[in-house]
Amino acid sequence: MITTMATKRATAIMDTAPEPGCFRVMKTNGLIGGMSWEFTVSYYRLINTAVKEKLGGLHSAKCVLYSVDFAEIEVLQQEARWGEATQVLAAAGQSVERAGAYLALLCTNTMHKVAEALQGSRVPLFDTTRIHALVAVKYAF
Repeated sequence: MITTMATKRATAIMDTAPEPGCFRVMKTNGLIGGMSWEFTVSYYRLINTAVKEKLGGLHSAKCVLYSVDFAEIEVLQQEARWGEATQVLAAAGQSVERAGAYLALLCTNTMHKVAEALQGSRVPLFDTTRIHALVAVKYAF
């Protein structure tokens, strides 16, 4: 559940809003989720709440979401097939990159184990063990 304190922190992190009537070019966030979908929804909600509080009105974050089937990932985790799990997430990262994402956010806790192997793309990858999702909002502007 998103708290008012969390959204206040997000707003404090973000740059100053433009003058009324002026629009900034908003960059697109790539979200790699589905591990679990409930966790992914939390990130999506948090990012959009922060953008709305920052810019007001009907503003929302530009996002591209690639949702994997967690059942497939969970089997790979249980069988310690981390290389194959990395390949699944790398394909997801390439998809959000092709869709125009400026950055990619790995919306999961456990799969941070493969995050380092996913680095090297043209888009920066943020995982939950290194950075909070709200910081990703800052880089979207």
